[in-house]
Formats: sequence, structure tokens, C-alpha cells
Amino acid sequence: MSGDSDFQPKNPVLKWIERRLPILSFVNSSFVSYLVPRNLNYWWTFGGILTVMLAVQIVTGIVLVMHYTPTSAEAFNSVEHIMRDVNYGWLLRYIHANGASMFFLAVYIHIFRGLYYGSYKEPREILWILGVIIFVLMMAAAFMGYVLPWGQMSFWAATVITNLFTAIPLVGKAITQWLWGGYAVDQPTLQRFFALHYLLPFMIVGVVVLHIWALHHVGQGNPTGIDVKSDRDTIPFTPYATVKDNFALICFLIVFAWFVFYIPNYMGHPDNYIPANPLQTPPHIVPEWYFLPFYAILRAIPNKLMGVVALFGSIGVLAFLPWLDTSKVRSARFRPLYKQFFWVLVVVCIGLGYLGSKPAEGAYVIIARILTAYYFLHFLVILPALGYLETPRPLPTSISEPVLPRKSAAAVGRKG
Repeated sequence: MSGDSDFQPKNPVLKWIERRLPILSFVNSSFVSYLVPRNLNYWWTFGGILTVMLAVQIVTGIVLVMHYTPTSAEAFNSVEHIMRDVNYGWLLRYIHANGASMFFLAVYIHIFRGLYYGSYKEPREILWILGVIIFVLMMAAAFMGYVLPWGQMSFWAATVITNLFTAIPLVGKAITQWLWGGYAVDQPTLQRFFALHYLLPFMIVGVVVLHIWALHHVGQGNPTGIDVKSDRDTIPFTPYATVKDNFALICFLIVFAWFVFYIPNYMGHPDNYIPANPLQTPPHIVPEWYFLPFYAILRAIPNKLMGVVALFGSIGVLAFLPWLDTSKVRSARFRPLYKQFFWVLVVVCIGLGYLGSKPAEGAYVIIARILTAYYFLHFLVILPALGYLETPRPLPTSISEPVLPRKSAAAVGRKG
């Protein structure tokens, strides 16, 4: 899937650099002449969108850090200082806060695209696992960033989530006290979370580099789930894929800008504009929207330890998908039964997100338990069984067959 590797710049200065550090030929072979399947649709543009959003989060985060004070006495006031006194501080904070939500929106679309088209299947197992690791690091960075404003919801969310570690036998209390830096959530906790929130994005960058490396080694998947068989199945990444990626990115940034400039606090919580008060518990503690499905799973289990196991298991099970899915066919386009169960899973995840925002009482808990049970049944029972019970539809003979007219495909084949 790699493009030409003999690229040589014409500019004498660039040619001199290229002889000593062949970075230009690397960029050319990776992002210009790199060959991709010709049938990629717009669901494949979210990888590029996520890369841009990661850069936005890092740049805005670095600038915000210059004005933030990580102490329990001044953290809340420093955020208000950024909003009111720093030039365009309000814009930087709204971009960073809403950028986290848009980042997770894009990554959830990216994950469900992978589930639908079987992007985790051989030979892309390592690529998929690296993606799961990025997801876990994102969740850790987002949670710690949510604590930094030191508002009511930030403080109590930190208290509730870190208390979960006390459910771990033998070492739970020691881990919790280490996270707290004492015997309760206080300034040492804030300083730890601040340090880790600053560090984790750079760890994410490192794993993203590995993710892209693995992608370029095994090649892009495609909507049909068929391997590349000839030159007519591929096109150069630039300009064909880059034009599509840039158009999708512009559309995504328009939605992002709408949130930033028109409803910047829509996805936040009003209690976070109240300074943290350890003596006053909010009536209903909720995390950010992108944590709600996992929060619902946690609360659906009556036993604290088993709830923690279910919480981490709901994420960890994704890493084992390459082995849990026993079907030889990748794409759901040719798997009629799997396609139906996939959309049921989407509805279940949305339902868990809704239940995570509701109080843990009455019918909400009962429905959350049903949806939690189905979530695990889908991956641990239904998915393995479908590989043996389902009769897939016939696959095309090549990637280009459904895309190009027969006469055009034959002509391209003769030229190749």
C-alpha cells in the first residue's frame, strides 16, 4: 500500500536536507503517493479529524496552562481570570472544553465505524488494540481535565470516581490514598491530576504515531472489507482522499464553531460555576456526557467491586474483538444478521448514555441493568455465535467492481 519511495525535491536546499535526513520522501510516501482503496467513504475521514482535534486540544491546553493556578485556593479563581481578564481567554477555554466533547464525538463515530466494517479483523489486530489504548488514555486525560476547574461538579466527580478504587481488595485503599495524596480529595489531588492531564496528551501523541505506523504497514480497510488485489483497486492519497478529508473536516469544524460561539456551555454543568465545597454534596452527581454510558454500567451493578469490574470490562472487551468475532467476513454490508445486531448495540449505547444522566433509582436502574447485560452479551455471546450461524451475502471479486462501471474497470485493468 506504500507509494513511491524515490521522491526527490527540486529545490537545492531541500535536496541537500533530503540527502541527510529523508523526511520529505517519508512524508511523500506516507501522505501523498500513499495508496488507499478507491471506495473509501466519508466514515473514513474521522481519523484525520481526530488528528486535527488532538492538535487543537494540545495547543489550547498549553496556552491555558500559562494562566492556570493548580491550587485548591486559586484554581477556580484562575479559571475565572482566564475567562474575564486574559485576551481571548474565554475563546481558548471554550475551544478546549468543547473540543474535548467534539473529540469524543469523533472517536465514538470512529469506533462504531470500525465495528460496522470489521476494521479490527486480521491483519489489523494491533492497529485496533492501539486504538483502544488511545481511547483509554483519552478518557483518563478528559476526566483529570474535568477536575481542574475545581467547581462543585469537578470536586465531587473526582471524589466519587477515585473512591471506586477502594473496592479493589487488599490494595484499593492504598491506591486511593496515593491518588488523593492524603485522606481526601484536596490540593495534592488537584496537583496530581494537573500533572497527569498535562502529560497524557503527549502519551496519546506517541500511541497515535504507532497507530498511524501500523495503519500504513497493513493498509487501509475499506467498506467492502476486501483486500487490495490490483492497482485498479487503489488511488493516491493526495489529492483524492485529502480533498474528501478536508471537506469533512470543514463541515466538522463548522459544527464545532457553532457550539463554541453560540452554545458554549450546553455540554457543561451549571454546578461547575460554583466553587468546590467539600461540605455540600450536589443533589445529582453526573460526569461529562461522553462518560455517561460507562457511568450507567457502573451504577447498574449493585455490588461496588463488580460494578468497577463491569466498568473497566466494558472498555477492555473492545480489545478482544479480533478474537471474539468468529466471522470470516469483515464488512456488515455482507452480514445481514450482524448488521441488525450492530444497530441494536448502537441503540443500547445511546440508551445507557441517557440512563447515566438520570438518578440511580426505580425504573432507571432496572433498564440500565437490562441494557448492561445486553452490552456484554453482544460481545461475549452474540458476536462469536454469529460467525457460525450467519450466512453472509456473496462478496464482490474486487474493490473496484462495485465502484467502477464494468467497461471502465476493464479498461483500467488493461492499463494496469
